[in-house]
Amino acid sequence: MTRTLPRAAAFLAAAALALTACGTGDPADGTKAGPAAARIPTTDVVSGIAEDPAAAALLPADVRKRGTLTLASSVGTPPGATYLPDGRTLAGQDIDFADAVAKVLGIRLIREVAGFEAILPALGSGKYDVGTGNFGVTDERRKTLDFVTYINDGQGFAARRDSPLKKVTSLTRLCGLTVATSAGTTFEATLEANRHLCRDAGRKPYDVTTYADPGALWISLQQGRSDVVMGTINGLRYAVRQQPGLRFLHTFKRLDVGFAFKKGTPLAPAFRAAVNRLEKDGRYDRILKKWGTGASAIKESRISPPEVT
Repeated sequence: MTRTLPRAAAFLAAAALALTACGTGDPADGTKAGPAAARIPTTDVVSGIAEDPAAAALLPADVRKRGTLTLASSVGTPPGATYLPDGRTLAGQDIDFADAVAKVLGIRLIREVAGFEAILPALGSGKYDVGTGNFGVTDERRKTLDFVTYINDGQGFAARRDSPLKKVTSLTRLCGLTVATSAGTTFEATLEANRHLCRDAGRKPYDVTTYADPGALWISLQQGRSDVVMGTINGLRYAVRQQPGLRFLHTFKRLDVGFAFKKGTPLAPAFRAAVNRLEKDGRYDRILKKWGTGASAIKESRISPPEVT
């Protein structure tokens, strides 16, 4: 859901979150703590995963022969995908799940970092075989794309601790406020499509301010230039843990999240089998534990399930 940043901007955004955090030492989960390093887990949860012949057999014959797939990764902030402090190494929940599925299927991923807004159209054109970027499975997207689910995330809100906002059960609770969100996302589309609700209720519409740089988005909230942030549930929870004076409000809407493919892809059954294999052998739970996203677990992977409204 969140939009990709260029490498330098993504690294700086992650660093901006970390520089507001406190603490010393290296916890047992591999997190590098301290004010000068991003609190990004580095525990290896992928090495040692064995190929599953039954899942691998579901791959098209040409893919099995070639042994590779092209993967486009959208990189933003944790826990989805980000850069480690070296500015080169990718880490995140999306990265671990993709690498783990590749291990199960016995293939190698040729990963390319691409813009969030560019990945989905590029899948349809055949430029990439699969894409990751915390892509929520919506009915609109299902018209032109296929998805294989691996977590359940969704939309939520965060605000400063001194905010009078408690819950946003309806977007009319935002009337008269300034809402910050990432540009080119389903959040921006949701907010813009529903601005009329405030006018319909005879109230002042909310303002929507979008940012390509998550670091700037959070600074706008801290400095009072925006009143509330809309983003992914997992991303918001991670961000407020790293920054003082902020709080996660609540979940607004849940969405399944999945690997994205062009419509009618023959790859979907193999990817679904691989995710379900990871769930059975416990690796799935290890990935979620690493990133603190246990609440996003799904019971089983599905192919393009309908959006829950």
